[in-house]
Amino acid sequence: MSKFNRMHLIVLDSVGIGAAPDANNFVNAGVPDGASDTLGHISKTVGLNVPNMAKLGLGNIPREQPLKTVPAESNPTGYATKLEEVSLGKDTMTGHWEIMGLNITEPFDTFWNGFPEEILTQIEEFSGRKIIREANKPYSGTAVIDDFGPRQMETGELIIYTSADPVLQIAAHEDIIPVEELYRICEFARSITLERPALLGRIIARPYVGKPGNFTRTSNRRDLAISPFAPTVLDKLNEAGIDTYSVGKISDIFNGEGINHDMGHNKSNNHGVDNLIKAMTSEDFKHGFSFTNLVDFDALYGHRRNPQGYRDCLHEFDERLPEIIAAMKEDDLLMITADHGNDPTYAGTDHTREYIPFLAYSPSFKCSGLIPVGHFADISATIADNFGVEKAMIGESFLDKLV
Repeated sequence: MSKFNRMHLIVLDSVGIGAAPDANNFVNAGVPDGASDTLGHISKTVGLNVPNMAKLGLGNIPREQPLKTVPAESNPTGYATKLEEVSLGKDTMTGHWEIMGLNITEPFDTFWNGFPEEILTQIEEFSGRKIIREANKPYSGTAVIDDFGPRQMETGELIIYTSADPVLQIAAHEDIIPVEELYRICEFARSITLERPALLGRIIARPYVGKPGNFTRTSNRRDLAISPFAPTVLDKLNEAGIDTYSVGKISDIFNGEGINHDMGHNKSNNHGVDNLIKAMTSEDFKHGFSFTNLVDFDALYGHRRNPQGYRDCLHEFDERLPEIIAAMKEDDLLMITADHGNDPTYAGTDHTREYIPFLAYSPSFKCSGLIPVGHFADISATIADNFGVEKAMIGESFLDKLV
């Protein structure tokens, strides 16, 4: 019998809580990540007011310097800690895959100088469209359409760009290149980037609308990932006939592997919370695991180096937290974490190598406090332990500490 009948994991995408011990081995615009601290710098520079997460124990997580505006609770209602990444990477795929129990020992390929001509030529031949070569480099997703959207509207060329992540992104105005055509082109790009020297984690379709000077990316984004290289705890649950619900881009990140109920993509963080609550309150979801990603912290504010917007986004989530808790049953467990950092006060526009926070709450808790600092994969090992399935490659369960 499961200790918790249902477990709900929410990933606050990029909400790191201080540089990891090996952060100086990772570079951001030429600057080592050793001084990065997403939550710490937001709290210090623009203030942070998240009373509901603070009540769970966010301010109690051990740090060299306490979070400036998130006080420690003398009697928190939940358990808290921070978790360190083992895998060699600081991207979405690596973080999520490790959370589900995999150890990525060889990072995906990245293209700081843009994609080679061989890849671009193949995409041109398949699509019948030229590619704007000047955009072929690491680029902000909004800046690249501001800079090249007008040209695309005139010529019908493709905007292909990358980032510090192992991704190939194709931006297309929906009135010029229909969404279904964009998806087909992305599917082809996926087919030619499945092995080195171009092993990419994701191909991302980035549709947008509007006029020059006022372009807006739409919710028709699609991520085409590769499948995990080994079974994850999601696979173990699915094979055991246990319900697994995905909210947001989770299904994309795992290429659908191990997911048997997909609540769809999120139009925003708030829409994602709505979808999570819809799953939690469904009469069909009686036993199992839900996995939610809320990406706005990262996509809208971290990469754009906007600490005020990032802070407001955290406030917005914190205000929704009581609704999530109200949707829980007595024997549910809620877990809140992240997948990497993206310090909006830091150099460059890349993710940052950080610890991630971990908060846990259940209405059934009799105790609360800190649990030992561990690793990302400990989350999946705990989920596996709870549901009586094998864990994946790595991770140690802390289920016995949640009482």
